[in-house]
Amino acid sequence: MTTSDHRPLTNYDRRMYRLMNRREAAPFHATAARRRAWVVAHILLTAVSVVAWLCAVVGDQRWATWTMLGLLLPWCFATGVINSSTRGLLELRVRALDERQRAERVRVAALAQRAMLWVLLAATVGAGVAALAGAEVEGLVFPVLFGVFVVHWLMPLWMAGLTARDEPDFDDDDVVAEALGAAT
Repeated sequence: MTTSDHRPLTNYDRRMYRLMNRREAAPFHATAARRRAWVVAHILLTAVSVVAWLCAVVGDQRWATWTMLGLLLPWCFATGVINSSTRGLLELRVRALDERQRAERVRVAALAQRAMLWVLLAATVGAGVAALAGAEVEGLVFPVLFGVFVVHWLMPLWMAGLTARDEPDFDDDDVVAEALGAAT
């Protein structure tokens, strides 16, 4: 255990725990199919946003800036739904998680790392094939590296959303209140 595991919960920890465990968004992620749909939507919104950002920065296209701004709210909403479906697994501090959630967090990190290995392999093989085919790859280095960086950043969230389990059908408000009271 690290020293942060022994520190008591702060007001911030309690507030974030309550925020991540609110039940208003539960209908959005009540089933595995809905959670997967939100993750796919988040991936698509992220991809379009990355392309728009690259067009704005590298291509100096003004429409791309407005596209990014238009996608920001739906992207944030999809991120919130995924975080809600995992009950803040990746957003809460380790000291606010129980042992099951800590193990789940480690499992999600391992899955994300494994998936990123395949993304990096695909990017490397793609660059090698393009170079062997005689294509000029120098102009693609920055966009590809930026895209891989964004995927690396968001892969744990996507893995957590894809592997989240269905919630039990009981009312857990008393359990949450008891856990917050016992943790202080």
